[in-house]
Amino acid sequence: MKSAARIDRDFALLFTVMLTIAAANTALQSVLPALGRSLKVADSAVAAAFSVSALLWVIAAPFWAKRSDRHGRRAMILLGLGGLCVSLGVCGVFLVAGINGWISGTAAFVCFILGRLIYGSLGSAAPPAVQALVAGNTTRAERTKALTLLGSAFGLGTILGPTLAPFLRLGSIGGIKLELAGPAFVFALFGLIVFVAVRQLLPNDRVPQADTHGAASAYPSIGGQSSGASITAATEPHSEHVRYTDRRIRGWMIAGLVSGHGQAMTGQAIGFLVIDRLRLAPDEALQPTGIVLMIGAGAALLVQWGIIPNLNLRPRRMMLAGLVLAAAGCALTGIATSLYTLACAYALASVGFGFTRPAFTAGASLAVGHAAQGSVAGKVTSINGAAFVLGPSIGVGLYQVQHSLPYLVAGAAMMALFGYAWVKLREPR
Repeated sequence: MKSAARIDRDFALLFTVMLTIAAANTALQSVLPALGRSLKVADSAVAAAFSVSALLWVIAAPFWAKRSDRHGRRAMILLGLGGLCVSLGVCGVFLVAGINGWISGTAAFVCFILGRLIYGSLGSAAPPAVQALVAGNTTRAERTKALTLLGSAFGLGTILGPTLAPFLRLGSIGGIKLELAGPAFVFALFGLIVFVAVRQLLPNDRVPQADTHGAASAYPSIGGQSSGASITAATEPHSEHVRYTDRRIRGWMIAGLVSGHGQAMTGQAIGFLVIDRLRLAPDEALQPTGIVLMIGAGAALLVQWGIIPNLNLRPRRMMLAGLVLAAAGCALTGIATSLYTLACAYALASVGFGFTRPAFTAGASLAVGHAAQGSVAGKVTSINGAAFVLGPSIGVGLYQVQHSLPYLVAGAAMMALFGYAWVKLREPR
């Protein structure tokens, strides 16, 4: 019988694993626009670096979730953490090579993308294994609460990553300039510390429990807070298979896909907007970018953790209210000209998306019976992840045409989706 202290220690360690994965990814994402500008590479290359990583995450996450059920959870957690550390180390080395002029900026970014492929393919191994390990050490009554608390680590990571990134800019070591590559090295070191802690402290479980399983988690990205769908997928059986086009959930799937793309488009372009609107040099942009992203992530989490639970809103009303707020916030972000107005406008957009993401999740869940909950939750998670595959590249592509365009297009798309949702979505029973 495990002691309560042992269980608490293991849970704290697993919470730290999830927090590290999310914080490391969003920290790197927040500094990359400035890095790209300093290396004089196209803005579209910056977006591509995260799009290919998100694509591999979406493809690999279900594979690792199934493998976690057949092999030990600890091994999969170590694989995910190892992939994170190697990826950050590779990215950092080639960014330093570009910063110091040893290779061209374009070559540095091509190699950087290769490093991101490691993260996308291996980093997704850890979250489902962490979920399954927590599920195996809790009773059925405790399981959902424990997994919800665990999922909050991803949300906290989206705040901590951009918040810490400006403080992790390093100087020179032995005449080698590290500068904006600092966050990659610091988080690689922290990830290595967590890796060693897991290896030393977490029990080796070669035979996982048959009644618990992990589920694929959505790609940890700026604005990509946990929706809770992976928790449902990890706690419910897949006894009824539901298609994306099933008439019960089709409208919710469309709403989630469109609103998710709007969130991904605007989140990826915000770093470039801060640089250009405030007329900053790339190395001066980290702090204001971090402020905007931190306030936006905090606003979204305030909605999901504070407002929604207390107001007990129904999914359709949440979706409609969120779309209006997101549309207004996107439009205002597109025309903002100061740090204050950028932060406020982006926070308003984040509040809107903070409503739409759980609305889409809850609406799809309530539209089907208990037997289909696991299947629908898997669909929701894949939709959340898919939005961050093409969304960043679309947003930055529009940004290169005109700086306000991704925000105005996203705002218009949210209003068009509002009309669709008003007609097609109905409150589930």
